[in-house]
Amino acid sequence: MKMLKKTAAAVLVSSMIASAAQAEISNDEIRIGYLADMSGTYRDLSGPGGLEALNMAIEDFGGTVDGKKIVTFNADDLNKPDVGANTVRQWIDERNVDMVTGLVASSVVLAAAKVVEQGGKLALISGAAASSITNEFCSPNHIHWTYDTFALANGTANAVLKDGGKSWFILTADYAFGHAMEADIKKVVEAEGGSVVGTVRHPFPSSDFSSYILQAQGSGADVIALANAGADTVNSLKTASEFGVTQSGQRLAGMVVFLNDIHAMGLDVTQGLMLTTGWYWDMDEEARAWAKRYEERVGSMPTMVHAGIYSAATHYLNAVKETGSDDTATVRAQMAKTPVNDMFAKNGKIREDGRMVHDMYLVQVKTPAESKGEWDLYKVIRTIPGDEAFRPLSESQCKLVTQD
Repeated sequence: MKMLKKTAAAVLVSSMIASAAQAEISNDEIRIGYLADMSGTYRDLSGPGGLEALNMAIEDFGGTVDGKKIVTFNADDLNKPDVGANTVRQWIDERNVDMVTGLVASSVVLAAAKVVEQGGKLALISGAAASSITNEFCSPNHIHWTYDTFALANGTANAVLKDGGKSWFILTADYAFGHAMEADIKKVVEAEGGSVVGTVRHPFPSSDFSSYILQAQGSGADVIALANAGADTVNSLKTASEFGVTQSGQRLAGMVVFLNDIHAMGLDVTQGLMLTTGWYWDMDEEARAWAKRYEERVGSMPTMVHAGIYSAATHYLNAVKETGSDDTATVRAQMAKTPVNDMFAKNGKIREDGRMVHDMYLVQVKTPAESKGEWDLYKVIRTIPGDEAFRPLSESQCKLVTQD
């Protein structure tokens, strides 16, 4: 009996020590790394504006968590997986960074996420699109926040199909994100009785889209889907406009289009374009208030990625505060059990595969006559419930998902 009591006491003490070790802030600081394309194709949709959104989240938190300072580091990944992975490895090994956020190009994210998992840290992915990030490449060390290719294809392709666009040609960026988007578009189109009559892949990034648009135009497809993003999408749409694609009766479906893209091209070029977004600055009063604050600092309205960065960082810091810890498993568990209710999402939830599920929005670009201001660019056509927008767990290949 004495031996049993001693054993029980030892177990209790061991448990208390383990809990105490978890319930503390390492290095007496919360250290966050911001990694993004700061100078290239994806600069405007994330880039320096995303860093400003992160800074806003930290400032709104008071700059500390229970007296522990929040410290940030930032770097340009140049859209190169090796640069991204090496930067994150250095942050973890030399600066003991607790969490990495931003994370735009899917190829960079997949490389960096492996390093984060090996280092036992956490990544909050707000800019990348590939749905494979929480499917075959899921891990307990990253959460995908803002949107993904499955949700975008599901929203936009379904809408265009229902409006009569049955045959499709897909113009794809030739890397992980583009491949994932192409696969997700094909799945939606074929499931709804449509057909993909052709595809062509372009190098990432590209500046001359003439030959690709001519191939798409020559296919005779009802719809030309752009499975690219950022400057590549802008250049694709400009080239399509120059070649009179829509005037000849074909439709353009921008699968990954951001507010800054529409603003840059103007409503004369983009009017009527349907797209799916995870957030829009004018969707409600709370979103408008935050967006106006952001605009005062940056000089432009935020994209859904900027809003997602703010939301993810705030949710993370709240979890650190609630647990008194920056231990990855502890913080992730707290984040997962706490609904996301903020200016970005209402009743969002983090699933076991790491996908943050929230409502998405099918929108249409306004005509110049409909717009009442420089950034009054979208009209919301439909709210797509989160459980409908994102890949169901029943179809998941994620190793963290327990299938019945």
